[in-house]
Amino acid sequence: MSDLMLLSRAQMARIEPFFPRSRGLRRVDDRRVVSGIVYVIRHGLQWKDAPAGYGPHKTLYNRFVRWSRLGVFERIFAGLAAEGAPPERLMIDATHLKAHRTAASLAKKGLPPRCIGRTRGGLNSKLHAVCDGQGRPVAMLLTEGQMSDHKGAALLLPVLPPARELLGDRGYDSNRFRAALAQRGIAPCIPSTRSRKVPIPHDTTLYRQRHRVENMFARLKDWRRIHTRYDRCAHTFFSAICIAAAIIFWLPQ
Repeated sequence: MSDLMLLSRAQMARIEPFFPRSRGLRRVDDRRVVSGIVYVIRHGLQWKDAPAGYGPHKTLYNRFVRWSRLGVFERIFAGLAAEGAPPERLMIDATHLKAHRTAASLAKKGLPPRCIGRTRGGLNSKLHAVCDGQGRPVAMLLTEGQMSDHKGAALLLPVLPPARELLGDRGYDSNRFRAALAQRGIAPCIPSTRSRKVPIPHDTTLYRQRHRVENMFARLKDWRRIHTRYDRCAHTFFSAICIAAAIIFWLPQ
């Protein structure tokens, strides 16, 4: 047990308020089970291959699926991200996450949607994210792989925290998006598309900071079950992303 990777007691103290209340029988040790879930997602294991020290793999899987359906992990991420002061600077971008054949084998009929689409890169999902000036995600959205960056940004716009400026690549250059940012008092730092007859100037020095959102995606993809999607249901896959984002960026050791 001493050789297992376990979340620290300080980390558990910050996320325990988001756990659902235990009803009936006393719940299996939260620290051990949540640490086991994190271990499986980070290393890209099948649930049956989780180290025995974390307990029965069925317990890990059942807890992960049940809490995913309840939105527990999404609330953990959103709650931790909202604890700090409003960021002065935001950065927006999107990345593709390859869907393994096991994730793409679910029937397409019915709801909820799987958030798996087809692009020239094959079957994949797309993660749209907004991070603060330090490269920490503050809002995320999972969609089908073929959804445009601009449409994803429009869906994220209502949940953007107040900020002074927003950095984005030229995929976010549109009059509608710029006007929406202006209504919220956010100055866009977005290069103009080549199709614009009159380019809109932007701060090139400030724009160099946009690499931090790319670094954020790279750190998320270090977790194997984020880099490649094995989960059929969108809510379980997005829960895995929320766990990774919370552990990496909002729960320092």
